[in-house]
Amino acid sequence: MTHPMGFQPMKKILLALLAGTLLAGNVFAQGQNVSNDEPTRGNAANDDPYAWLEDVTGARQLAWVAQQNQRTEAELAATPRFRQTESDIRTMLDSDAKIPGVEKIGEYYYNFWKDAAHERGIWRRTTLDEYRKPEPQWEIVLDLDALNQQEGENWVWHGADCLRPQDGQPYKRCLIALSRGGSDADVTREFDLQTKSFVQDGFHRDEAKGGLGWIDENHVYAYTDFGADSMTSSGYPRIVKQWTRGTPLSSATTVYAGKPDDMYIMAYHEDAPGFERDIVSRTLAFYNYELYLRGKDGALQKLDLPNSAEKGLHRQWLTVELREPWEVGGKHYAEGSLLAIDFDAFLAGSRDFDVLFTPTDTTSLAGVAYTRDHIVLNLLDDVKSRLDVLSHDAGGWKHAAFVGAPQFGSISIGAVDRNDSDALWMSVTDYLTPATLSLAEIGKQPEALKSNPAFFDASNEVVEQHFATSKDGTKVPYFLVRPKNLKYDGAAPTLLYGYGGFEISLTPGYSGGVGKAWLEQGGVYVVANIRGGGEYGPRWHQAAMKQNRHKAYEDFAAVAEDLIANKITSPRRLGIQGGSNGGLLMGNMLVQYPQLFGAIVCQVPLLDMKRYSHLLAGASWMAEYGNPDTSDWEFIKTFSPYQLFDPSRKYPPTLFMTSTRDDRVHPAHARKMYAKMLAAGKDVRYYENVEGGHGGAANNAQVAHMNALAYAFLWQQLGGK
Repeated sequence: MTHPMGFQPMKKILLALLAGTLLAGNVFAQGQNVSNDEPTRGNAANDDPYAWLEDVTGARQLAWVAQQNQRTEAELAATPRFRQTESDIRTMLDSDAKIPGVEKIGEYYYNFWKDAAHERGIWRRTTLDEYRKPEPQWEIVLDLDALNQQEGENWVWHGADCLRPQDGQPYKRCLIALSRGGSDADVTREFDLQTKSFVQDGFHRDEAKGGLGWIDENHVYAYTDFGADSMTSSGYPRIVKQWTRGTPLSSATTVYAGKPDDMYIMAYHEDAPGFERDIVSRTLAFYNYELYLRGKDGALQKLDLPNSAEKGLHRQWLTVELREPWEVGGKHYAEGSLLAIDFDAFLAGSRDFDVLFTPTDTTSLAGVAYTRDHIVLNLLDDVKSRLDVLSHDAGGWKHAAFVGAPQFGSISIGAVDRNDSDALWMSVTDYLTPATLSLAEIGKQPEALKSNPAFFDASNEVVEQHFATSKDGTKVPYFLVRPKNLKYDGAAPTLLYGYGGFEISLTPGYSGGVGKAWLEQGGVYVVANIRGGGEYGPRWHQAAMKQNRHKAYEDFAAVAEDLIANKITSPRRLGIQGGSNGGLLMGNMLVQYPQLFGAIVCQVPLLDMKRYSHLLAGASWMAEYGNPDTSDWEFIKTFSPYQLFDPSRKYPPTLFMTSTRDDRVHPAHARKMYAKMLAAGKDVRYYENVEGGHGGAANNAQVAHMNALAYAFLWQQLGGK
C-alpha cells in the first residue's frame, strides 16, 4: 500500500495536522517533551507577565495547572448531571456496537479498536466474509495496552504503513507509528504481520515529528529529526533521506533538503503495479507545495504545476484540483476545477487537460475517490452531498450517477483497494441518523454492511438549513437541529459550533455526545458554515484569509444574530464552542462580540497571535494568518484575542480547555488568556489534560471526562432543565 501521505500529500498532511478538533459537537476527539526552552523567544514576550506559562512542563507551571484543574473540577465535576453525562459518553465510546472501520491489507481487513477492555486499543484483522457477520471474529495483531504494560510506556496509535509484496505474496511487513501520550511526535517501528511482533533490528525511527515510508523491502524514505538544522522553523522535517536496511540512519543518503523556512519535506513511493513512481513533496506552507518526480538515478524533475493546487497521481492519471485560476496550454481553468491528464503525456510536454469538474455558485468538490477504473467525485451543493462517477474510454471521460447513493445525508467514500478493484466504502450519516457503512461496487446497488447504534432519542428532533446575512451581504449557511415543538420565545438553550479555517468543511454528522448531553435534554444545536472553511471550495476559504480574517468572525456573529432575531434563542441562552482554529474563533467572539453570548467553550486555541509563529508548529500557519513579525501585524492585531482583551469590559463566562501534550498548538495560548482574565476578575475556568496531544485526550475515559466538563459548564450557564 502507498504511504499514508502518499496520495495528494498536501491534503493528507493538512488533515493529519488539523485532526482532533474538527468533529462538530465533540469537545475533544481522540512523546516528545514539548517544553519550550526559550519561553521568551519572539516579539513582546519579555513584556508579557504571563510568558512564564510558555514553559510547558516546568514544575511551577504544572503545579499552577493542577491548581486550576482542581478549581474547575470542584465546580463542574461534583454534580449528578456531570456524572451522568460522563457515564453516558463513556458508554458510547466504549460500545461494542459501533462500526469497526476497516482497511484492506492483502486478504485481511484491519481495524484499530478501543473499548472498555482495551483503553489504548488493539489492532486486529478479519476476512470480508467474517466482517459481513453481525459479530465478526477478530484476530488480534497488536495489543497496545499489553505493549504499554510490557514496556512501561503510554503509547497512542498513530497508524501503520504496510509494504505491498511482490508477485501476489501475502503482506508481511509494516511500519507502525506510536506516540507517547498522543503528541504529534512519534516513533516508527518495523512490524511482522505473520509473527505479529516487532522486527528485531528492523527499521526504527526515534521520537520526532516525521515518519518512514516504504520504497521496497530493504529501503525506506526517512524524514525526521536528523540532528542540528534538520527541522524546519515549523518543527517538521526539512530533509528526506533514503535509508538501507542494516545500516545506521546516519549513513542514509539525502534525497532532498528543503529550506529552514519551508514547512514539511517528505518522499513516498507510489506502488501501483505497472505505475510505480517515487515522489518528493516540498511543502512551503499550507496549500503551497511542490512535487518532484525522482528518477532511478536519483535525479529530481519538478512537476510544472501550480503550488496552490492539489496534485493526485493514480495509475496513468495526473489530476489537478485548482485553488486559483490557471492559464496553461492556451486555455483558462477556473479555481475549484478538477483537471486530469495522462501522466506520461504531461511529462512529454502536453498540457491538454480534461476538465472533470467545474464549480458553480452553490457547488464545490468535497473529495475524490480513485478506484482501479473510475474516479468518483464527492460534491457539495449548498453543503449537501452527491456523487458523480467518471469513466474513461476512447471517447474521453463519461459521467454517470452513482447507483444507490442516498438523496439525503453526508456521504463519505473511499476505495477498498484503489489499484485492484472498483469497490468503495460508502458511509452515510446526518445529525439525527447514525452512520451506515456500505460496500459499493460501481454500477451495482450498495451492500449495507454495518450501522452504528442510535445513542439518543431523535424522534422529537428536526434538522433545518438556514442562511444568515453577513456584514458584507454574503449569505452564510448554517444547520439547525431543534425540537419539533420548539417555542420561538428566545428561551431555548442553544449551542453554536464553528471552525472557519484551512478550507475544512463542516458537514452534517451524528454525534452521540451532542444528542445525549444536549439535544435529548431540550437544547438546540447549530453548526455555522462560515467563510474560511471549504463548504464552497477555495473561494470560500480564501475569502477569510489574512487581512480578511474578520469576515469569518462577522459570518459567525451573523449566524448568532440570526438565531436571536428569529427568537430561537437569546444572548443569555446562547453558548458557543470551537477548537484549534475554532478556538481562535471563540477567542474573537469573546473579545469582539461578548454581548451575543451567554457561555463560551474555547478548546486547544490559538489566542496570542503576536507570539503564535514562535510557539511549536505556529510558523506553519503563516499562510493562513500572516506573519506577526512583519507589517502583517497591522491586520493580525485586529484578530488577536490576547492583545484585544480589555479588563474593563464585561465578558461572558468562559471555559478554556487544552492539553499539556499538545505539541502543535502551544498550551500557553489557553494558559495565558485564562491567567489574564482571572487576574482581571472575569468569570473564567480552565482545564488542561496531561495527555492527548492536539486532540486533547488519549483514551475514551479522558474524552468522556472533558466532554462532560464542557456540557456541565454549558448547562450551568445557559440554564438547561
